[in-house]
Amino acid sequence: MKSMAQHLQDYLTLRRSLGFKLRQADCLLRQFVRFAGEQRTSHLTAPLAVRWATQPTRALPVTLAGRYQIVRHFALYLSTLDARTEVPPAGLLVYRKRRTPPYFYTDQQVVRLVRAARRLPSAEGLKGPTLSTLLGLVAVTGMRIGEATALNRQDVNLSQGLLTIQHPKGDRVRLIPLHASTCIMLQRFERLRNRVCPHPRSPSFFVTETGERLNDNWVRIWFATVSRQIGLRGPTDRRGPRIHDLRHRFTIKAMLKWYRTGEDVEAHLPELATYLGHQHVSGTYWYLSATPELLQEATRRWQRGKGAPLP
Repeated sequence: MKSMAQHLQDYLTLRRSLGFKLRQADCLLRQFVRFAGEQRTSHLTAPLAVRWATQPTRALPVTLAGRYQIVRHFALYLSTLDARTEVPPAGLLVYRKRRTPPYFYTDQQVVRLVRAARRLPSAEGLKGPTLSTLLGLVAVTGMRIGEATALNRQDVNLSQGLLTIQHPKGDRVRLIPLHASTCIMLQRFERLRNRVCPHPRSPSFFVTETGERLNDNWVRIWFATVSRQIGLRGPTDRRGPRIHDLRHRFTIKAMLKWYRTGEDVEAHLPELATYLGHQHVSGTYWYLSATPELLQEATRRWQRGKGAPLP
């Protein structure tokens, strides 16, 4: 009879053959198998899974729930091979993440952000234009910040006005069309970048002054600095409008435009979800309930359809 460690290796091999990466699951399940050995048990039980998942006790609820789900999935697989296996009940450790309501930037605030970012000082004068161009690109395309920093030079086709997102969520490649004015701004940045950093260490489109790929954490630190400079955050505020809210703004503006011009929003939502790289259209529907202005427009549309008086 195979040991739990051998079953785990078979499980990981099977899941990876189906396309799952399992980077976190691999590490955590190996920890679980070691924990089971320390508890002197050769088979998986529900109490064992709960004891392991709830350690350390000071961990965040989302962490505990994630550990529990990972070992439960392994138990479901193992139960088909070892009759002694107990599958932990679903819903025992549940964490429902509350999404932060989107901040809706005004057009003026976006312009001020981009202009203030351009003035960030640096030794070679590349930091400011890099952040400025990056924020502008996210604002007009709705990209995730991680997708923008992951762009390589070969992914940016300015002659055709296309961006290729190679590694979005779900590992699905998608194309993002660019407006001609956006291409012009990217070309200006490209000329500056090539002049300041003619021999980069990374193939990244956005690089540091030393030629390395731009790190998301650096971008967020620079963004916080600029946000304080223009008054979007207080001098000591650690929270406030985020870069990701530029993506929210793009989505909200698109949906508001459809409502106000009488478009069939229901028909367009799957298109918008695909463009944004959402794995499920429910990720796009969320904006209806999270944005008061969108909810009001949706309510007005519904009332007109019912023949009810508008507020």
